[in-house]
Amino acid sequence: MYSRIIGTGSYLPKKILTNKNLESMVDTTDEWIVERTGIKQRHIAEDTESTSSMAINASIDAIESSGISSKDIDLVIVATTTPDQIFPSTACIVQNKLNIVAPAFDVQAACTGFIYALSVADNYIRTGMSKNILVIGSEKYSNLLDWNDRSTCVLFGDGAGAVILSADSSQGIISSHIHADGQYNDLLSVENNQIKMKGNEVFKVAVNTLSKLVDETLLNNNMDKTSIDWLVPHQANLRIIKAAAKKLSLPLDQVVITVDNHANTSAASIPLALNEAVKDGRIKEDQVLLLEAFGSGFTWGSVLLRY
Repeated sequence: MYSRIIGTGSYLPKKILTNKNLESMVDTTDEWIVERTGIKQRHIAEDTESTSSMAINASIDAIESSGISSKDIDLVIVATTTPDQIFPSTACIVQNKLNIVAPAFDVQAACTGFIYALSVADNYIRTGMSKNILVIGSEKYSNLLDWNDRSTCVLFGDGAGAVILSADSSQGIISSHIHADGQYNDLLSVENNQIKMKGNEVFKVAVNTLSKLVDETLLNNNMDKTSIDWLVPHQANLRIIKAAAKKLSLPLDQVVITVDNHANTSAASIPLALNEAVKDGRIKEDQVLLLEAFGSGFTWGSVLLRY
């Protein structure tokens, strides 16, 4: 039995903070941010919005697009680094609000969280333990930002994305590959409830690691890079995305890029990008997608799937 994505959904807060807005808040410029990151704006959650409320909105969208009922869902997994509270888990809050009767738990792997969650969900379906799984990435990173630190506050935003992964006789997820190496944990972390990052070091490790990850994914499946129809990467930095596309010899029109619209939304970024490309018709049935991410930990991973 295979696991296949049958529905996607997303939610972005209505409040938008542009690079021009940031120019009046911190010593930076729109030109510098766009040149270094590709980011033009980010969405910021209101005080009344939470990681769980955004996750719920994205989930409702995904369930509606899937054609199944919330009653059919038998597992809920939320990837997040910014839970509403230490416990109960964000997944349990979502499960309750959506009236889903099923196990629910969170996964924390920073920006690679959604890849980790998909990998876990895929194995639940392959072993026959679940049939329909709600997998969510949701983050409220604005709570972790020092708005006086121009090296980090320009990079992140809030949002949520979700997919319904369902058991299917035809191939969906082909393989997943997840990794971690804690020796780099001082390069990107949260200290005193604020993000601290050594940007240049993180960039170098990310580019080199993702390059090897592409090789690993293709080699494990005896596939050539020409087999990839779409790259759906973690939306952290346009330069990192372009490096991954170059590794695959993919033109940018075969890469889903949304970082300009919502900045780095951590675990939410891949499902946000995936939903946009599915809903606007770019991604079509039977095409092969490579999802990849790199995040604090360091963690990194990929999912190769047939949509």
